[in-house]
Amino acid sequence: MNARRLLPGSPNPLGATWDGNGVNFALFSANAQRVELCLFDSRGLRETERIVLPEYTDQIWHGYLQDVRPGQLYGYRVWGPYDPNAGHRFNPHKLLLDPYAKALSGEMVWTDAHFGFRVGGPRQDLVADRRDNARFMPKCRVLDTAFTWGDDRRPSVPWSRTVIYEAHVRGLTMTHPGVPPAYRGSFLGLAQPGVIDHLKSLGVTSIELLPVQAIVDERHLVEKGLRNFWGYNTIGFFATDPRFYVTSAHRDFKSMVQRLHEAGIEVILDVVYNHTAEGNHLGPTLSFRGIDNASYYVLRPGNPRWYENYSGCGNTLNLTHPRVLQMVMDSLRYWAEEMRVDGFRFDLASALARGRNGFDSGGSSFLDAVRQDPVLSRVKLISEPWDLGGDGYRLGRFPPGWSEWNGRYRDTVRRFWSGEGGMIGDLASRLTGSADLFSWGGRRPSASLNFVTCHDGFTLRDLVTYQRKRNEANGEGNADGTDANYSWNCGHDGETPYPEVTALRQRQARNLIATLLLSQGVPMILAGDELGRTQGGNNNAYCQDNPIGWVDWSNVDEEMLAFFRILIKLRRDNPVFRRARFLEGKRLPNLVLKDIIWVTPEGREMTQADWTLPYARSLGFVLGGGVAGIDEPKGLEEAGDTFLVLMNAYHEAVPYVLPPATLGHAWEVVFDTTEVQPGLPTGTWAAGITYALRSRSLAVLRSVSGGRGFVRDIQEGFRP
Repeated sequence: MNARRLLPGSPNPLGATWDGNGVNFALFSANAQRVELCLFDSRGLRETERIVLPEYTDQIWHGYLQDVRPGQLYGYRVWGPYDPNAGHRFNPHKLLLDPYAKALSGEMVWTDAHFGFRVGGPRQDLVADRRDNARFMPKCRVLDTAFTWGDDRRPSVPWSRTVIYEAHVRGLTMTHPGVPPAYRGSFLGLAQPGVIDHLKSLGVTSIELLPVQAIVDERHLVEKGLRNFWGYNTIGFFATDPRFYVTSAHRDFKSMVQRLHEAGIEVILDVVYNHTAEGNHLGPTLSFRGIDNASYYVLRPGNPRWYENYSGCGNTLNLTHPRVLQMVMDSLRYWAEEMRVDGFRFDLASALARGRNGFDSGGSSFLDAVRQDPVLSRVKLISEPWDLGGDGYRLGRFPPGWSEWNGRYRDTVRRFWSGEGGMIGDLASRLTGSADLFSWGGRRPSASLNFVTCHDGFTLRDLVTYQRKRNEANGEGNADGTDANYSWNCGHDGETPYPEVTALRQRQARNLIATLLLSQGVPMILAGDELGRTQGGNNNAYCQDNPIGWVDWSNVDEEMLAFFRILIKLRRDNPVFRRARFLEGKRLPNLVLKDIIWVTPEGREMTQADWTLPYARSLGFVLGGGVAGIDEPKGLEEAGDTFLVLMNAYHEAVPYVLPPATLGHAWEVVFDTTEVQPGLPTGTWAAGITYALRSRSLAVLRSVSGGRGFVRDIQEGFRP
């Protein structure tokens, strides 16, 4: 090799960086003895050159090649001790992916050669395997990240106005009639006008995408003819997964973001930094394990052959190590700055906040780093506030600045509408933003990210159709997926020919989604729920890259779609449903009503005794109109309307005596979930009149001027 071609280069930045003349290669490994850069032909089939990186600076191996250009395929071989009992698993016979690779080429073909040890050997992982795996590995690609963004601007939607739509890139676009066949399942498919028009007409403000970073399909799935559809098995934190792009690893993604931004829609990524695709001590050696196992992973104290498994996937990334933490932070900034995403949802986020003494919301290296970062502290940050460790359930304990997936909201709402008694106290807390969990440190209702369905579990339609999961297609004997569904099949399990059962299911679905969109906090809806999507009872479709996991655009429930649109618009137009501050049950400035009043069927304000009734299955409350909140545009202090919300999960009707509205006002019915197509108001009711709230239904009434009959003077208060 021409000596003038290889220069010392720089330890920064990490990864393969094209500067217009050549490429700087830099790889962290604290314990390696030598690092070899392997270059491949354009198809990735033949290794054309192997170069020892000439410099080692501050635990970074680096070198600069003058004649390398974007598109070059490469990988690494890292030399060092193979001693699992000491935490080291170096094996130069294994081609390794660059943790900072911004693009990958080719798919991984499963073979025993990917394992650093002899598979099936009597000593398991303690003896190194000498087979070369390069021909079966994807290769890293040097990338030129140039892109013309034009006048792209972030939508910067305030939390109080945010409505999140959780979707999978392939799942949302594979059957959409407006997506050209060549673009289906891809970023460019999601960028098509038909898809974006649907999101806009629905009224959502932000799309949260299931993982799009590069992954590995688990071997046991591939052998069964399946694949990891959801993508929670990351191997590259800077690269998009090849299955999602058509023309370019980064341009397709950027074009999608650009078009969504043009429509005023934010892009939030679901990211998986709690573990990697390398699994436990018997997993493959694909990247991190072979580069520096002892640095990248949390190993058991006193026995570093074994991994701490807070993720349930075999390993846990060691974010207490400064270089591993740097990698995660560099990755997040790359997606926020270079790829221009608007926020992140962190899978099993409790694992990221673990220190040497467990979860630490006040001293976690990761949480502290994010909080002070000038880029990341300004994007939307959403945690899944649990992991699989013994002390991993940390709902409500993430620091200010974070929103949290509120699993308790999901379970409470489901249990109430399935008919379980004694739930109204907990339900009231969930409806009002879960102040019992989040009202500390200046946190707001936006800290509670509310949902009744998400990718993990039943769809909305299946939630009212199936009593038990039906996961046989996953090939695990129906043993996978949760059994705690809190679902109700309305008296018949599975699809049914009985119209009365179908009508009840439709009403129950409307009850659930109305509850979600009328609750304080940030609502998230699952893609396809608005269309009546079913997974046939599968509540763990993680490996179903087929019609089970895809949104079916050929069988749209138009009535349900219309209902979603009405509810989202009602929330958007009325600040009382999305206040920026917690409700306190106090009178608002310059108004007669309290911000919220809980009412009994008799039309009086609830007492402590009413809250503790074990048989209670109905709840009513008045939301007093008032100032929209500090998240609204400066100077806008509009007084919103006053609403009455009545909820009845009982199997019989519950008559409600309508409480006082406001002075000189009556109640107008906005919608009742017993109506299939809610639209124009269905009548005006004076205070004191009895409203027959039918079984398993929800009604919303608005305070309006005038009205027939008598209108009770609000100053008389509620009847004792």
